[in-house]
Amino acid sequence: MMTYEEFRKRDRFDLSELLAFSYGTLVSDPPGEFDAHLPSPPLLMMDRILSIRSEGRQGSISAELDVRLDAWYFQCHMPGDPVSPGCLAVDAVWQLLGFYCVWRGALGTGRALGCGEVSFNGQIRPYNRTVRYEVNVRRYAQLRDSGASIVIADGLVSVDGEMIMTIKEARTGVFRRIAYKDYPKRSPNSVGGMMRGGE
Repeated sequence: MMTYEEFRKRDRFDLSELLAFSYGTLVSDPPGEFDAHLPSPPLLMMDRILSIRSEGRQGSISAELDVRLDAWYFQCHMPGDPVSPGCLAVDAVWQLLGFYCVWRGALGTGRALGCGEVSFNGQIRPYNRTVRYEVNVRRYAQLRDSGASIVIADGLVSVDGEMIMTIKEARTGVFRRIAYKDYPKRSPNSVGGMMRGGE
């Protein structure tokens, strides 16, 4: 566990810290509306953040995932021809961008907003070792009127040192008052649609 100030100053995070962030136990003194989480396993798509940096409205993130022979996606995608779904690498970049927003000071709940062109020229197989994500943050902004934060970035994905994927203009936002904390009860945020927040 660390203070919010310590969290904002860190430039790397290990698996235990990412798991604590997923479960909301990493920061001991979270500010109001500190509602963002990473997915928990098996949907957490990174094992460590090697580097996270900001420079003005730009920045960068480097992270890695250890490939596991028994990973859930190899069991079902595809039987007889196991390969990691490419969409999981896109989701990894969205996850990293949501984390980046919170690390930069965004308050609220993270949501993927889309991406531009995605190109594949390789694959991740069960006996690969390490997936690496290199994310170049092109623009980070906090929107004064709504309190939302938006980040736009390009991502490169490699496996064991070979580049296999590029993601252009990935977008993630952090929005206030949209968290559905009382699941499975019916409440103002229990139905989806446009992100307007609870009333």
